[in-house]
Amino acid sequence: MYDVDTAGEPMLKAVASSDGTQISLPGLARYLLIRSSGATAEGRRLVAGIVGPPAAGKSRLAGRLREEVNRRAGRVVAEIAPMDGFHLPNETLDAAGSRARKGEPDTFDAVGYAELLARVRGSVGETVGWPTFDRGLDAPVPAGVSFGPVTTIVITEGNYLLLPDGPWAAVRGLLDVAWYLDVDAERLRPRLLRRHVRGGRTPDDAAIKADASDLQNAVLIAGTRHRADVVLRPAEGRFYCRAVSLGTCNYSGHRRA
Repeated sequence: MYDVDTAGEPMLKAVASSDGTQISLPGLARYLLIRSSGATAEGRRLVAGIVGPPAAGKSRLAGRLREEVNRRAGRVVAEIAPMDGFHLPNETLDAAGSRARKGEPDTFDAVGYAELLARVRGSVGETVGWPTFDRGLDAPVPAGVSFGPVTTIVITEGNYLLLPDGPWAAVRGLLDVAWYLDVDAERLRPRLLRRHVRGGRTPDDAAIKADASDLQNAVLIAGTRHRADVVLRPAEGRFYCRAVSLGTCNYSGHRRA
């Protein structure tokens, strides 16, 4: 169900529940489709950002959201632009002695990410390649995905999209919608351990990486939660949300400073 605010923007109307206000994945998809029509009229793509700590499920949510948007549209109008495609090469990290800290804010090409996101956002009629990340190779894949002329919705996901300082600060102004995926630390750690072991680390090395780097980053990322439009907490296949500065989750997706 939708309403409009005083500026004529669509507002997603959530359903109240004991756990918070409930929003379904189809509801999120419909919302993006409605918002994208306004962006298209302005000659650009809509950019939706999914932010959260490592192993929160950002990639999974982005993938499910892309599938639902495209299913409803009847064609491929949404594609994912992952932040992970901008990991600095391992050779660069090795030269700087930063390989052990891979995944922290300064181990990404934040300037390149913001510049390419701005280009994708503003070039609705142009085909633009976007790098992805291969966990098996532990390396970026140039132009692993592309945004074509019919792609009107960009779903970008990553840890640091809401950081207010340094080169990451340029990203928030490019996000038409910012959703923070909130997951408790006690749920993150087992996921991180499994991820690192699958990536080839020993259990002991995985624990060191999770505790000394990933979970420390999670604290930093949690400090940016207030810059999102809405905080989403996944539970049993649903999302329970709280608007950051409003009393309900009826929101228009306006950017926050």
